[in-house]
Amino acid sequence: MAGDSSLPPDAGFSTRAIHAGQEPDPGTGAVTVPIYQTSTYVQEALGKNKGYEYARTHNLTRASLERNLAALEGGRFGLCFASGLAATSTLLQCFSAGDHVVAGHNLYGGSYRLMEKVYKRLGLTFTFVPTDDPDVVERAFQPATRMLFVETPTNPMMQLTDIAAVSERAHRRGITVVVDNTFMTPFFQRPLALGADVALHSVTKYLNGHSDMVGGALVTSDDTLAETLRYLQNAAGGVPGPMDCWLALRGTKTLAVRMKRHEENAMVLARFLAGHKRVSGVFYPGLPSHPQHALASRQASGFGGMISFIPGDGSLEAGRCVFDRFRLFARAESLGGVESLVCHPASMTHASVPRDARLAMGFADGLLRLSVGLEDVADLVADLEQALQG
Repeated sequence: MAGDSSLPPDAGFSTRAIHAGQEPDPGTGAVTVPIYQTSTYVQEALGKNKGYEYARTHNLTRASLERNLAALEGGRFGLCFASGLAATSTLLQCFSAGDHVVAGHNLYGGSYRLMEKVYKRLGLTFTFVPTDDPDVVERAFQPATRMLFVETPTNPMMQLTDIAAVSERAHRRGITVVVDNTFMTPFFQRPLALGADVALHSVTKYLNGHSDMVGGALVTSDDTLAETLRYLQNAAGGVPGPMDCWLALRGTKTLAVRMKRHEENAMVLARFLAGHKRVSGVFYPGLPSHPQHALASRQASGFGGMISFIPGDGSLEAGRCVFDRFRLFARAESLGGVESLVCHPASMTHASVPRDARLAMGFADGLLRLSVGLEDVADLVADLEQALQG
């Protein structure tokens, strides 16, 4: 199967991941999209070119990744950016001073910081609410509300939003719905099919999957919104380089097999943690004890590879004791790579979130977040066991 032109309309996920947007190179027949490492393109004559003028605006490696991600999310338009936050920033640039955004109260700390410390200063207003309750979300809407921005599951409390329910309520008022789908990826969850207008990704994470690049993406089927985003992508210039796009294309080819293994390992570890006497809380939608397990089962085809848990009494010292003892889990920010990582969100990814706001949502000082990798699961269990003995 060569690429887009020969993909059947009902091609499966893995087939699309490997082939969509990736026609063999017309000059050589290379099956891997080349890295078009150029900043500019020669014009044939005044006003005449081959469709490419400047690499901020057009790059074929980036375009291949954009088509690939659009196919995986079931959208018509994909746009790639230098980071997940660059993608989020471009979305916010669609709005003007005085416009209002409703967002989840348990967002990634960088998203919260971008909204509260950057765009709020420029005149946008934000209301942060628990998006696990559609009624609470609807009550937060104002006449000036232009966007609903949610993560599901949230980072790091693993709270879910009923995408179909909140999208239906938002669309009654003409509000654009954006879902950060980084944790689940389109392999497990398809926000556009559930009613959302935009699926957002930190490509850095599972889509790339190898902890060796930074990128972001937006996927939509809305013509007008896509045109605006494409204009802003070029005008503001937060685009990824071709090497990063090539690495991400390398990553999406194995997304299906990786996500299956991430989930298999995570389920084993979540069950282990749930039964451990030195753990006072486990947050993983795949556990029947999760308060939204039924929604997770209905809205997605799997539960992903992210787990958060509270060691001991939840104090900073209890978390530090376990965090410092890990041997196989690397102590690092980020997630979604083949290697397992452990993060202390309160001092790392969510340091910009006020402590009282964290505690109000059950986000304990000592909470730890695991990005469960692809290692042999027995080795991961053993590392957890020894870390919890401290």
